[in-house]
Amino acid sequence: MRGWIITGAVMAGIAILLGAFGAHGLKNKITADYLIVFDTGVKYHFYHSLGLMIIGILAFHFPSEPLHIPCIFIVSGIILFSGSLYVLSITGLKWIGAITPFGGISFIIGWFLTAYYLLKGTSS
Repeated sequence: MRGWIITGAVMAGIAILLGAFGAHGLKNKITADYLIVFDTGVKYHFYHSLGLMIIGILAFHFPSEPLHIPCIFIVSGIILFSGSLYVLSITGLKWIGAITPFGGISFIIGWFLTAYYLLKGTSS
């Protein structure tokens, strides 16, 4: 699970870079509404990067093998949810927004599976 901790740390660094890019590089280039959309992507990207690191740490105390699955869903969520918001806000292509809910669903599945596997791991 060390790999997921590293992945989370790298993803958090990318989220910070994108946040700085949005705040400084996009401020006068996109509308205020699209800047809010971009910022939402950054927030969820960062929160879930921290989540990956937390799950990786939890794996030292619970059976780690099943915890790979929620991590995959969370990374997919970052790509689909945050990625689609980044593209939408920069390009203005509204149809990209249709991808965003799939990322949200990936986040939800990832967190519910985390809870399930942790609960299951405590009962063995």
